[in-house]
Amino acid sequence: DKMSDATRAILHEAMEQQTVSIAKAGIVASLNARTSVLASANPVESRYNPKRSVVENIQLTPTLLSRFDLIYLVLDKADEMMDRRLAKHLVSLYYDNPEPSSNELSLEEFTAYISYARKNIHPVISDDAVQDLVHGYVGMRKLGGSKKTISATPRQLESLIRLSEAHARMRFSNEVERVDVSEALRLVRVATQQAAVDPRTGTIDMDLITTGRSAAARDRLADLARELRRILSGLRQPSIKYQTLYTQIQDQSTVTVPQVEFRDALNMLVDDEFIVLTGDARNPTIRRLVNPT
Repeated sequence: DKMSDATRAILHEAMEQQTVSIAKAGIVASLNARTSVLASANPVESRYNPKRSVVENIQLTPTLLSRFDLIYLVLDKADEMMDRRLAKHLVSLYYDNPEPSSNELSLEEFTAYISYARKNIHPVISDDAVQDLVHGYVGMRKLGGSKKTISATPRQLESLIRLSEAHARMRFSNEVERVDVSEALRLVRVATQQAAVDPRTGTIDMDLITTGRSAAARDRLADLARELRRILSGLRQPSIKYQTLYTQIQDQSTVTVPQVEFRDALNMLVDDEFIVLTGDARNPTIRRLVNPT
């Protein structure tokens, strides 16, 4: 919510090209950016609306959001056990004797563990892992249940490969095994079910992440554009005001038509060279270019 357009442009370059361009004192340099990106985002108005998609809630461009391998929703729901664990952790930060744990690694041990894995472990995908990756990706593609709904893209397959290699590296294994692919599939499925589910239909649709609009939303937009074309074709006069047409479509519709969808439907007709918008940007005049037959 506090990210500027310039910062978004930098993230685009880093996540797409794996480089960061720097211009200082007349010197322009391009530096490698081969690292992981961990980001968090607040929803609009600081409250997540479950009736909206992830893109609509955080208002981050789909071209940037789709670059992340995993997208998780962290929602504040009332749960006594989780609330107690969180409260104990926060309180422990404010006194000198937190509860000891024999399973915790020190900062030095954890740093050495990551450093060794990155420098010395370079896993290769085994034949069994290849078969599991292909089978898992095909299975994810079938989750949509429709030719119009895309539940997985090749970008998700690349995510599966990266996550499988990372899991093998965590085990200090030089070969990606089936257990690594299984864990990668689990992570991607959980993230997909949280972030890529259309709140209006309840189905998984990766178009929500990649384009910001689901297949069902595209169908509704096409239906709205056809209805607007029909209304405009039936007008005696070739022009009508924006607000007048919006009020008319709202009166005859059984559901509320958002202003954004109405404007997008008009833009579709503009692209088809059926109408043109002139005058005030808030309440423009819609002029028909094509005479009805």
